[in-house]
Amino acid sequence: MKKKRTFSLKKEWQLWVMILPALAYILIFCYGPMYGIQLAFRKYDFSKGLTGGDWVGLKYFIQYFDSPMFAVTMKNTFIISFFTLICGFPAPILLAIVINSLRHNKLKRVVQTAVYMPYFISTVVMVSILQILLSPTTGVVSNLLRNLNLISKNVNLLGTPSAFVPVYVLSGVWQSAGWNSIIFIAALSAVEGQLYDAAKVDGASRWQQVIHVELPALVPTIVILLIMNIGRILSVGFEKVFLMQNELNLSVSEVISTYVFNIGVQSGQFSFGSAVGLFNTIINFAFLILANMISKKIADISLM
Repeated sequence: MKKKRTFSLKKEWQLWVMILPALAYILIFCYGPMYGIQLAFRKYDFSKGLTGGDWVGLKYFIQYFDSPMFAVTMKNTFIISFFTLICGFPAPILLAIVINSLRHNKLKRVVQTAVYMPYFISTVVMVSILQILLSPTTGVVSNLLRNLNLISKNVNLLGTPSAFVPVYVLSGVWQSAGWNSIIFIAALSAVEGQLYDAAKVDGASRWQQVIHVELPALVPTIVILLIMNIGRILSVGFEKVFLMQNELNLSVSEVISTYVFNIGVQSGQFSFGSAVGLFNTIINFAFLILANMISKKIADISLM
């Protein structure tokens, strides 16, 4: 009969001390700012602070729903997030399988280092690199595409609305695929060697080993990370979009995060901006709960 595991503050105080910094960080930086949520339901007054303004209820939410920017920002945010998920989520899995297939340890370390390095490039530097490579006159990538007759002469890819999403998504995959593959490589390292030996004895090819040995071992990790990514479906990063944004591509690059900045900070409509940001968070939370429920019902794997 299994004994129920209980934690005693007196007997196991060392464990609580170890997690105390993490708990403090979460309380201060995650739960503390939630005090400002009420700003979305109040008319902000500089002289009265966050809690001194008049209560207006759902006024600013309705104002956003009736705004012509509602459909635009929702559409742009969802399109960018969707293609980022479709292209960016499988890439680390495939990369982890490829790296795990390398048998030469020195080569494996070199490849891992090479694919991890782009992750440490700052967003500002990353966008600067894109501007250099995609310059309509001197850009290496632009000239290559032009020589292959894939684009016309003097086309500015960063200023072309139809090219904004591919450039954003592909550059994001290149930058983060290596780092995101770490967790999948760790999951593959836990696969017992006996399974590979048994597959080889049965005559399984390398591809069959991937299908029948490695992918089943990755399924729990894939499902959990997929649920968490779906929970961020409308959380397009502000910095990169804002830096890539210009007057030419504004029709496809104005997402919820940049709209909140423009309308809430630059225009001084703090209550309206808070309402839009809170709505974004609620939608993400709903997607997270829905994805978790579906996963638990179909695959019996969930976060809770």
